[in-house]
Amino acid sequence: MSWINEIIGEVTGDRPVLIAGPTAGGKSALAMEIADRYGGTVVNADALQVYADWRVLTARPSEEDEEALPHALYGHVPGDAPYSVGHWLRDAVPMLDLPCPVIVGGTGLNFAALTEGLAEIPAVPEAVRTEANTMTAEAMLTELDAETAARIDRANPVRVQRAWEVLRATGRGLASWQDETPPPALPLASAQAFVVNGPKDWLNDRIARRFDLMLDAGVLDEARANAQGWHADLPSAKAIGAAELVAHVRGETSLETAGEAVIVQTRQYAKRQRSWFRGRMKHWRWVDPAG
Repeated sequence: MSWINEIIGEVTGDRPVLIAGPTAGGKSALAMEIADRYGGTVVNADALQVYADWRVLTARPSEEDEEALPHALYGHVPGDAPYSVGHWLRDAVPMLDLPCPVIVGGTGLNFAALTEGLAEIPAVPEAVRTEANTMTAEAMLTELDAETAARIDRANPVRVQRAWEVLRATGRGLASWQDETPPPALPLASAQAFVVNGPKDWLNDRIARRFDLMLDAGVLDEARANAQGWHADLPSAKAIGAAELVAHVRGETSLETAGEAVIVQTRQYAKRQRSWFRGRMKHWRWVDPAG
């Protein structure tokens, strides 16, 4: 691909490479090419690809890809284990000592924690998390302090719940904790940072076609394997389409209905990602994979 060759021509092997971008945009292909060229390791920065139980649905690298090149932080967390941005940062920082780490994913908060620093917020007690799981995002939003409510992505229920839990557990708003953020592990100036972001229609088409590829790759078998112990409160259950595909394999909905839901939700997620990247990654090198 000409766009990949263009980026490879810009990259040097002496600094970490960061690759962000909306889902289905081609980030992983670029990451693997760079890692292959410079003997690097592909390091996951996606919040859901860390979980062991949804490889196909979360578009994790295939087993063949992982055998061909070193990969790290993919599928290493059980599906029932909470895994926060703080967990990811602690796991990712040692990877910076590897030769040419290529850190790739669609979770902007992970990249922000790495390049801007992460507030050291106390762990949230399980009782608070259990209480939060009984509430709607709308109800939690009404209880947030104004500064936090203005700063977070209020359309993302995961971020809303995190903010509510911090306030409930510590008595301080998330924004107040963030204002005490320590220095970053990897300042942006010390990295080679790219956002892979194609046009909306181009990306929407890729998202639809990727679901067909997931069916070919066995995503329904994956859903059947997860259906037995399925619970909506599992951390890995936040994978887009997990609930719908589990409902399908249980005979509760058609494949057409489930597939349409997966595609629509993925497109909505990509829209939120693009908006976040535009707001927070203006100083990264933007790449159009559509040419």
